[in-house]
Amino acid sequence: MNNRSEKLVRFNDWNPEKGPEGQYSGNYGMHSGRIQTTMNSVSETFHRGMETGSQRFRGIRNTLKSYSFNSFVNKNGLGSGKKVLDPQGPFLQRWNKIFVLSCLIAVSLDPLFFYVPVINDDRKCLTLDNKMETTASVLRSFTDIFYIIHIIFQFRTGFIAPFSRVFGRGVLVEDTWLIAKRYLLSYFLIDILAVLPLPQVVILIIIPKMAGSRSLNTKELLKFVVIFQYIPRFIRIHPLYKEVTKTSGILTETAWAGAAFNLFLYMLASHVLGAFWYLFSIERETVCWRQACVGRRECFLYCERGGSNNAFLSDSCPVQTPNTTLFDFGIFLDALQSGVVESTYFPTKFFYCFWWGLQNLSSLGQNLKTSTYVWEICFAVSISISGLVLFSFLIGNMQTYLQSTTTRLEEMRVKRRDAEQWMSHRLLPDTLRERIRRYEQYKWQETRGVDEENLLCNLPKDLKRDIKRHLCLALLMRVPMFEKMDEQLLDALCDRLKPVLYTEESYIVREGDPVDEMLFIMRGKLLTVTTNGGRTGFFNSEYLRAGDFCGEELLTWALDPQTSSNLPISTRTVRALSEVEAFALMADDLKFVASQFRRLHSKQLRHTFRFYSQQWRSWAACFIQAAWRRYSKKKMEESLRAEEDRLQDALAKASGSSPSLGATIYASRFAANALRALRRNSTRKARIPERVPPIMLQKPAEPDFTAVEQ
Repeated sequence: MNNRSEKLVRFNDWNPEKGPEGQYSGNYGMHSGRIQTTMNSVSETFHRGMETGSQRFRGIRNTLKSYSFNSFVNKNGLGSGKKVLDPQGPFLQRWNKIFVLSCLIAVSLDPLFFYVPVINDDRKCLTLDNKMETTASVLRSFTDIFYIIHIIFQFRTGFIAPFSRVFGRGVLVEDTWLIAKRYLLSYFLIDILAVLPLPQVVILIIIPKMAGSRSLNTKELLKFVVIFQYIPRFIRIHPLYKEVTKTSGILTETAWAGAAFNLFLYMLASHVLGAFWYLFSIERETVCWRQACVGRRECFLYCERGGSNNAFLSDSCPVQTPNTTLFDFGIFLDALQSGVVESTYFPTKFFYCFWWGLQNLSSLGQNLKTSTYVWEICFAVSISISGLVLFSFLIGNMQTYLQSTTTRLEEMRVKRRDAEQWMSHRLLPDTLRERIRRYEQYKWQETRGVDEENLLCNLPKDLKRDIKRHLCLALLMRVPMFEKMDEQLLDALCDRLKPVLYTEESYIVREGDPVDEMLFIMRGKLLTVTTNGGRTGFFNSEYLRAGDFCGEELLTWALDPQTSSNLPISTRTVRALSEVEAFALMADDLKFVASQFRRLHSKQLRHTFRFYSQQWRSWAACFIQAAWRRYSKKKMEESLRAEEDRLQDALAKASGSSPSLGATIYASRFAANALRALRRNSTRKARIPERVPPIMLQKPAEPDFTAVEQ
């Protein structure tokens, strides 16, 4: 019996001087002195190790403060051959974001160790989930890799010297010894404490070598170690988050990602609280068992040491029919009644505890009914305060992020409402109102409320030029007139092009109005019409599509160095047949480009301009038609003259000899045709006045491509 009793763990009779927790009996289980001695030895060893490490760290710190690193570098030639990372570079900015997420994941994985203890309800004893131990240790080791990489990067990351921040970005310090000194004196100790694999060491090394109950040692040490390491891990997240937002301005690129990030933080807090609730529930049940085992000799609470008949614990610590007189479980009764503390199926435990944490965090702990146990009340108070802070933080940030996505839409609604009120106040007709609505809607579809000009004007000149080149060059090269221009001239044109939008049935310019812009059509269809100044009997029309341009009168005006300040007059009416997207080149900008870039004054450009100009095309068409009419008239006159000559020759021959029957017939036919034509012409002249001569378009002004400004 004695041999068997040494393998079992039980409680001694209750002693008022020793408190209600009870102790272990030397006859029926492990003696309390052995466990106490072992725990004291582990605690003393850990304490001595911390003191030794602290003394060494203080010695290193004093040495770093008193030692001249510059002389050491100059003496040994170190610190110049290794690459130093820029803290504001794109690589470290991406890495810091990854490390922030890895820290949050690590904080969410540490509470998994709290799910290792499990209650065996049949035997009423405490056991361990070995599979959960292994899984939590492996996941924790994986996240520790990110901490190790971060520590290595910190020794290779430069910093901005404080004295150099008077103006500009500052000077980057690339001395590796100064970098190491700065890091060792700042967050090195916190990073080391955060990365130490204490839970893995406790599970794999310390607990197997400790005497006593493995379940008890694991539960107590894991609780202490995880809570101890939570402090440096949380401390490290906040300055790292500030560093990321300081260097890149934002942590997430989109509003939805920011909202999801804040929601993740809220759910992470729910998960942590649920894990603590699970562990504290097991502790409260073991406390009840200890009180019930006081005075009993055969009471074994840890399954690995054996088993006993603990059926009386169901009556002493009732869970399904709780009795607050015997023991009040408080807020932990739900975990015991639901059976999650007895389950080894991890999804059941995790999701139930997560739901409990989320529910009470959202309700600020208002539904919690605590017992009189002090630490339970403190836990409930922490839930209430954390819920209040985190819920306010979540709602505020979610509102900020979601409002940023609808800011432009709300601005558009306000503008549309103002436009409707103004149109009603001015009593505009329905046709004009519909045109205004179509324009605002089309503008919103194309730009989404973003003012591109204001957005680009705040950028550097070279960046703005590259953006303009990306947006406009491909479309500008579709205009054949600009295919032969060099890149410098095209950059100047792209820099001054402005996007414009026109709705269907919009008049871009009317005949006779001054031309103040040259338009390059990128999308849509237009109709250009001219009446040659409103002359009767003249009408010319043509369609413009993507790649065409209009307003070429402005180019002639800009290329002429002797031109006046008055804008040229449009010779055509241009109307949009569909929604049109184009780029406009204003008169002043075109004049500036023409004056600065003399390469515009070339004969090749003149021929290209003539070929694709609508004004020159119309004039050429009218010129060809007039030439054809002159040619046809000339050919008719020549044929009539030839007929007349042949008739005269025939009459001459007939008069010189006897008149032949053929000549007589030919002469009679010619006389009949001539008389018929005379009668027709005389009748037409009597009916209508004399016909107006054909109207010709005025030839467009020829720009002086060789003149030089005086």
